[in-house]
This record gives sequence, structure tokens and C-alpha cells, in this order.
Amino acid sequence: MSPSIEVDVQTYRSIEFAARMGNTTAGEVVARLVKTASVPSSAPAVTSKETGRKVGVYVDYEGHRTRGNYDRDTKRIDITSGPLAGQSFKTPTGAAKAVVAHYKPDVNPNRNGWSFWVLDDGSGEFLQSIRYAT
Repeated sequence: MSPSIEVDVQTYRSIEFAARMGNTTAGEVVARLVKTASVPSSAPAVTSKETGRKVGVYVDYEGHRTRGNYDRDTKRIDITSGPLAGQSFKTPTGAAKAVVAHYKPDVNPNRNGWSFWVLDDGSGEFLQSIRYAT
């Protein structure tokens, strides 16, 4: 028998979702999280996938991951993956609405884009966390 841990239902669902998105197992997801959290303090900090003034972002919605680039200067989001790839939106909220409308057209697509998009740097932080950063 292998060791086990107890987690609440929502956490378990999140781990299972991450496993499906990464085409891996729940155990491997947990192992990666533990390894990431166990990095010695002397290791370099994780930096965002940033090119110039653009920052990689993503969202997992309705079982689909959509990636994009957020431009710190213009505040635009350019979608880089999925059915909306190639589309550019003036605001994170506009991009969020488009994702929701595409995958779930029967619901009101209004979303706050700043708390919808996640930084693609492994931090799990929402785009809001760099909204006012220079």
C-alpha cells in the first residue's frame, strides 16, 4: 500500500483537472507542486514568461486552456492558442468575455479580466497582481 494524503473535494478536483490538462496523473501533479515548493531559497526565483513588455497568461475554462500574451503598455491581450488564437483584445476583460462566450455561449460572458487570467509563470497569481506594476 502506498502512502496517501487527505484533501478536500475542491482541491482534489483541481488536482485532477491539472492532471488532465497536463496529460499526467494526480500523483505527478502533487509531486511537481511539492518539488516546486521545496526549491532551496538560493535558487533563482521563477520569472514570468515575459518577452519585452509582454507577459504570458492563460486561463482554464470549461476544460480548455487558452493562452495569450498581455502587453503591459497597451493592456491588450493577444490570444495565442485554441480556437481564438490570433485574436487581439483591447482589454483583459474583453478577452475574458470572448473565451466565456466561445466555450459557454449560453451564459452571461461578463467577467473581470484582471481576476480571470493567470500569469503563466507557475505562480498561480492573477493578472491583477501586476496590473499597476511598472
